[in-house]
Amino acid sequence: MRGDTARADFVIEIRERYGDVARNCWPVSVDPFPDELLSSWLHRLALANGIAPRSFAGVLGLSEGMWSPRLDLRLPRHVAGLLADQTSVPQEAISAMMMSACASAPLLLPLRENAHRNRSTWMQYCPQCFAADDAPYFRPQWRLASRVSCFAHGCGLRDRCPACHAGIATFDQGELVPQHFCVRCRFDLRAAPKASVKAAARRLERAIADICRVELARGWPKIGDAVSRVLSMPAAADLGSRRTLTNLSTAARIRCFEALAAKPPDWLVNDTDSAGAYRRWMIVAAGGHDALIARFADFLETHQGSPRRKRTPPAADRSALFAAYFRVMQPGGVRASARSRRARPPAPH
Repeated sequence: MRGDTARADFVIEIRERYGDVARNCWPVSVDPFPDELLSSWLHRLALANGIAPRSFAGVLGLSEGMWSPRLDLRLPRHVAGLLADQTSVPQEAISAMMMSACASAPLLLPLRENAHRNRSTWMQYCPQCFAADDAPYFRPQWRLASRVSCFAHGCGLRDRCPACHAGIATFDQGELVPQHFCVRCRFDLRAAPKASVKAAARRLERAIADICRVELARGWPKIGDAVSRVLSMPAAADLGSRRTLTNLSTAARIRCFEALAAKPPDWLVNDTDSAGAYRRWMIVAAGGHDALIARFADFLETHQGSPRRKRTPPAADRSALFAAYFRVMQPGGVRASARSRRARPPAPH
């Protein structure tokens, strides 16, 4: 300070380039969360090292724009090597955060930076997940068009800022601002109002996720029958839209799920082989594969045994047993016994 005037003197110096200072490794390494998307980890890594996400693209030798969402789908070898060398995260763990090897790749929301309100964006989020996170991060399943709700909190997902209606654009953040703040208006996405989804629609969503998980394990990378039917859900729901599911906004897809939850699942099971149709009917009726296994175990628990038995064997975890049996039987599934069932099972209630 000089004289009586409260004026601070600042010294400006020309310092080394960031790449010269952090030649061997970047100053801060960030561990990815177990279910974190690659682009989300890259945004947090950039901020931890004092670099805005938009500028971090240049550090990786990439052009701006939707640089991080593109890396979710395809990670160049030199970028993967650079990330592994400059952080403590193994290259295998970095690759595991990508979506390119995901069996549900045809259900990924398209890369679209700016979209009409009725069209899909590339990313969704759950405000309650953000609020519960120590460091808010994006999950891989939020990039799937077949997901419209959060399985943990039971609320609907959002694909836009509720204040300015802009899509998620953390890749274009030019300042050191955490990724749960809207890039356009700085709204804290943790405070977004809760979006409601009817319970029947959430059960259908979980059943579809289980069906896709089971059946895509057989035919990936070819687009399976289940995925094709899920993509055509807007037509099956008769909502007057000719678009596929991946081209609808989250709000429109929620309406689609709610409309189909009130109908028999013929659109999902018709014209398939008897074993596949029976499996789909049962999963939809139970509200998911895990629920189906639990019901089967409860049924056997209730009807097993004989009153003449004097000794009760140790209790077994039948849900785990049947789930393990189901995994062992894949990809063959239920074979001759299931194929012999020609009668269609009753519609779920």
